[in-house]
Amino acid sequence: MAQQERAGTGAGFSRRAALVGGAAAAVTAALAGTARAEDRTPRTPSWGGRGLCDLTHPLTTGLPMFVPAEAPSRRTVVTIEEDGYYLQEWRVFEHTGTHVDAPGHFTPGGRLAPELRIDELVTPAVVIDISTRAADEPDTVVTIDDVHAHEQRHGRIPDGAAVLMNSGWGTRIGDPVAYRGADAMGTLHFPGFGADTCEWLLEHRRIRSLGVDTLSIDPGVSTTFDTHLVLTGADRYGLENLAHLDRIPPTGATIVVGLIPFEEGSGGPARVFASW
Repeated sequence: MAQQERAGTGAGFSRRAALVGGAAAAVTAALAGTARAEDRTPRTPSWGGRGLCDLTHPLTTGLPMFVPAEAPSRRTVVTIEEDGYYLQEWRVFEHTGTHVDAPGHFTPGGRLAPELRIDELVTPAVVIDISTRAADEPDTVVTIDDVHAHEQRHGRIPDGAAVLMNSGWGTRIGDPVAYRGADAMGTLHFPGFGADTCEWLLEHRRIRSLGVDTLSIDPGVSTTFDTHLVLTGADRYGLENLAHLDRIPPTGATIVVGLIPFEEGSGGPARVFASW
């Protein structure tokens, strides 16, 4: 049977081709419907209605990485023309692209990717916008004052929320040099969360997660990763390299974090969606 399928002949291949062909037709129809729906959807979301947004950057070999040598790579293993089906092999570090930092990423004995529960990965979210300041101050961080200002305008951050930073950095994803912001000495420059802000949010708002549109929840200049240590030490997880945070409301959204439960994983790439 395996030889028949690989050669592209026999009943086994016919059944596989029929299944794949049927699935492809269904997907094509669904995508066509989605495209028609998107044509009718305003480019600027309306906070008054229900919306959906993908907060995930596509996984490509050109994604900016904290360490450039860790960039992903891929190769085609088999092709439809020669083998009857298409398959790639990827080489990807766990902390590539839009991804999760599990508590065990920085905290010895901390929980790993398979141990994060569904109720932790589906959570309310708020977005704190510091993009105007970050445009001029790449080393800036989300401060406690930023949190207070957000709450004065949008209401109290709910307990158990994911608090997300919109610094505007997502627009740089296609330029790894600008995204990393490395200077002549190799020091990185991009925004993050202040460790004291993380501590305040854990104590006073019992947050579930921190998320950023940059390479790290710590600012790029950090060499001690204090925010990581505080967050993971409290058994919470981080989200890094989120996309489109300017497209979701400041409060009232729910995010779904589709983390792959890699065995003994310190985290891993994730598909993250927001709805409101």
